[in-house]
Amino acid sequence: MDLLVEPAGWVRWGTQRLRCALGKSGVRPIKREGDGATPAGAFVMRRLLYRPDRGAAPATRLPMAPIAADDGWCDDPADAAYNRPVKLPYQARAERLWRADRLYDLVVVLGYNDDPAIAGAGSAIFLHVASAGYAPTEGCVALAPEDLRRVLAEADASSRVVVAAP
Repeated sequence: MDLLVEPAGWVRWGTQRLRCALGKSGVRPIKREGDGATPAGAFVMRRLLYRPDRGAAPATRLPMAPIAADDGWCDDPADAAYNRPVKLPYQARAERLWRADRLYDLVVVLGYNDDPAIAGAGSAIFLHVASAGYAPTEGCVALAPEDLRRVLAEADASSRVVVAAP
């Protein structure tokens, strides 16, 4: 099943309509590193990463792995590991996955700009937990924790996040 994302901040998962947060710059058909936009397109749910200290692993048929305190994601277009997981500290710019704000307690890695990664086309595009009030993301799609768990319970290796172009 696909998670269908509407540019107005809603998603459809089967018969359910759920609120979501999108990038602060909206949805764009052409994504660039640091532009704050959510890319339009269809992106397979590659795997789930989760914080084991914040609860049990959720039910899902997606491949999954726990996040460790030294896990990061390279967002430096000049680095060979661009848009790939890295261990921190890392010699290039990288985002920390072990966050205090709970946004990455559950994070689904999406198949965006990863096969192969093109420098500058955007990195770290995830499906993750929304902040209070659904504040805009840096380009990801974010759901309430209970809604994300509901999606994960039914998601499998063929599930995609489909973001409609504006």
